[in-house]
Amino acid sequence: MDRNQLQRQVALKRSSLFEQFLDSQQFVQLEDLEDDANPNFVEEIVTLFYKDSSRLFQKIEQTMQSRPIDFGKLDDYMHQFKGSSSSIGAIKVKNECSQFKEFCLAGNAEGCFWAYQRVKQEHHTLRIQLESYFQLRKQAGLVRRF
Repeated sequence: MDRNQLQRQVALKRSSLFEQFLDSQQFVQLEDLEDDANPNFVEEIVTLFYKDSSRLFQKIEQTMQSRPIDFGKLDDYMHQFKGSSSSIGAIKVKNECSQFKEFCLAGNAEGCFWAYQRVKQEHHTLRIQLESYFQLRKQAGLVRRF
């Protein structure tokens, strides 16, 4: 595949991310921070997001397994995760976090469990999509916004 085709694929993938998963305004703000000194800034921020997510998921899961469930602590952890999700523009993940937080406020353990499964699913789906996007960018030799 030639470079022009790859660049078109990158543009289409980026557009798809904005339509389905990401807040374009927030993500573009991150892209605007890329420069010659830090051409992979967005990918590095996303990588940090996923590393931090693992830590928060572990805390959430431990808290959900404890009895009695500390809904305040769960809400705090999900609040942290929601903020991290917002910082990269992960709108669908953020929305699922809001649902989880509502179940926490209601003290609904079963609701929290199911909402948490949706949070993790959206998180995983976004990860796959972003990894594909970053891989395409590398193949196309793109380091800045197009």
